[in-house]
Amino acid sequence: MADRREVHGIKRYDSPAGGWGALNATAKAVRQQMDATVAPVTLLRTNQPDGFDCPGCAWPDKEHRSTFQFCENGAKAVTWEATKKRVTPEFFAAHTVTSLLGWSDHQLENEGRLTCPMAYDHATDTYVPITWEAAFSRIGQVMRSLPDPDMAEFYTSGRASNEAAFLYQLFAREFGTNNFPDCSNMCHEATSVGLPQSIGIGKGTVSLEDFDHCELLIAMGHNPGTNHPRMMGTLHELARRGVPIIVFNPLRERALERFADPQSAMEMVTFGSTDIASSYYQVKVGGDAAALKGVQKAIVALDDAAAADGSVIDHEFISRHTNGYDAFVADLNATAWEEIEARSGLPRDALEAVAQAYVESNATIVTYGMGITQHSKGTANVHQIANLLFLRGNFGKPGAGICPLRGHSNVQGNRTVGITEKPSKDMLERIERTYGFVPPKAHGHDAVRTIQAIADGKSKVLFCLGGNFSVALPDSDASFAAMRKLDLAVHINTKLNRNHLLVGKESIVLPCLGRTELDEQSGGAQAVTVEDSMSMVHASRGKLPPASGHLRSEPAIVAGIAQATLTNSKVPWPALIADYDLIRDGIEAVFPDFAQFNERIRKPGGFRLPLPPTERVWPTLSGKAEFIPFAGLSEGQEPTSADVLTLTTLRSHDQYNTTVYGLDDRYRGVFGRRDVIFMNEDDMALHNLEHGDVVDVETALPYDRTFRLAGFTVVAYKIARGSIGAYYPEANVLVPLDYIDEESGTPSYKSVPVRISRSPQTGVTASQGAAGG
Repeated sequence: MADRREVHGIKRYDSPAGGWGALNATAKAVRQQMDATVAPVTLLRTNQPDGFDCPGCAWPDKEHRSTFQFCENGAKAVTWEATKKRVTPEFFAAHTVTSLLGWSDHQLENEGRLTCPMAYDHATDTYVPITWEAAFSRIGQVMRSLPDPDMAEFYTSGRASNEAAFLYQLFAREFGTNNFPDCSNMCHEATSVGLPQSIGIGKGTVSLEDFDHCELLIAMGHNPGTNHPRMMGTLHELARRGVPIIVFNPLRERALERFADPQSAMEMVTFGSTDIASSYYQVKVGGDAAALKGVQKAIVALDDAAAADGSVIDHEFISRHTNGYDAFVADLNATAWEEIEARSGLPRDALEAVAQAYVESNATIVTYGMGITQHSKGTANVHQIANLLFLRGNFGKPGAGICPLRGHSNVQGNRTVGITEKPSKDMLERIERTYGFVPPKAHGHDAVRTIQAIADGKSKVLFCLGGNFSVALPDSDASFAAMRKLDLAVHINTKLNRNHLLVGKESIVLPCLGRTELDEQSGGAQAVTVEDSMSMVHASRGKLPPASGHLRSEPAIVAGIAQATLTNSKVPWPALIADYDLIRDGIEAVFPDFAQFNERIRKPGGFRLPLPPTERVWPTLSGKAEFIPFAGLSEGQEPTSADVLTLTTLRSHDQYNTTVYGLDDRYRGVFGRRDVIFMNEDDMALHNLEHGDVVDVETALPYDRTFRLAGFTVVAYKIARGSIGAYYPEANVLVPLDYIDEESGTPSYKSVPVRISRSPQTGVTASQGAAGG
């Protein structure tokens, strides 16, 4: 950047991901949040057999080979939760809700742990203390006054345990609704819809052991150094043993380029690192399906050239285990290379090189993240990855399969134990047999439909089991306005966030135990369980004293609300809270895959849930895996004029989902601010912009109103031509609520057509840029 103007907070970062930078950042997080004598013991319990599951990402543990089972961002997640800072009733008395709305998301959560149940008081514009009994009683009164159970919405964050999530869905279904918006709706719903259509289940098929046997890894649309950083140890191992790692990503991400393992003494002492990607293809934002079709088209051409050789496409696997191959190939043949190159932003020879590497591998894993799913054609993107793997029979053999990278540590488990707005008939029948009430059968609302129902006045009550619902949603202006129309919002959280400040008629905040804390019930100390992204289920046991004597566990809070609401409940709530083993007995009764649940989670490492495609069994309607063509390459309704760019939203390195730990994005060279737009230098020249210019961004879609992000600073970056990047959730204002993948309902956060122009603003501060609404 020597030839560019200096821009406040922007400087080159030349070090690898991980390494000393990660250790220094971990030490800083400990210093700022925790007591120095408590932190080491707490961190060493992270992801250990008798410890607690990291409240960060869902990457699994590898046989606990190391004393250190946490990463930099995992340490941030732990210290953020186990902080010594407290938000007391005195804090709320000193700050009105209106004044707190002017704080940034980082400032709000950085105040520390909630300590007491609080209810909003309109007269003073503050939250005031309320007893648990009074809170439960008031919630029950409002719920029973609703004329229709479907006027209540039940949101779930992926950090909720299996036990809390199971009780939550029991409560809502006994109340009479299947309205279950959850964080999956906003991230991997395209996986939950697309993979069952392709392979019969909505989960990945690989285990950690498969990475020890794979011969090629293709990584698409994810940034592991920030969003699932413990994966970096696995990628480091693959790279060190010479496994090709092919990356498709619009941005050059440091962790996918080179990584220094903090547990490698040699790399730390020598300041060395390991190259991760063997090939790095900067696909245009929204061009993933085109790139995949190009690789598939090249593979079919190689197979045609090989004639009867049989060494390219696994025709035996396709014949025995799949449907739709001929239609799939016909669609590839009808797709022109010129269209593939234009839509993907990649040349034909690059995609043919990937095809050659793929056919030379006997065992390939494809990993993917929200860069694949959060598009208006996200479900179709998932289909294309499955199609690619079918061509070489890369299911049901060691070292091969599909690996969607989930976010929160139990987002997959929540769905497994019933958090879904589209329940199966079998699940509902087993709930009825086990608990004696008839659950509703009609499908409920997902996340987007929930906020639309609230905005339309059709839904009046919102429960939030964790998370920061409205901040995570698209179209912040509309989502925030909708929250203020609620009759009642109930928030179960460890920390204060913006969602709590968007008050309607009534708002109640209920503080819960964190993952790191001891959960003591009348039956003794309790463990909860979580499911990682590879379907391993294991126990989690907090050991720290609770942040306040007024905290209750998530299961206990759900049970308390249920008892106050359902005056003739069939569910034995007090007994379930006294002993969580009884909750797990219920999970086992409703979901047979959890057979011998209590026995198996008492073994170190837990157990793996069944995954039929690993046995080449396909629970699809046809009983076979399905090739599903991508008809054409148009992303949808985007304009194609030359001045339109495509926006992708990003997480910074000091962030996990909506939680902003700090204002640095070290690997991208951004420090102390979040009000930036990442842009390709050729696109900057085309738009007569320079590094450091302040711009406005507007959505280029045919809507009656304007979606604008104003006063953000252009940062020259290695991002694909025609693409720009901005931080989530700040850039959510540019994503219309109904701009979604129609098949899954997933918002299209990562491919929004926009126009960019020089801003009349000349000096937006970092704090303003970080406010997030």
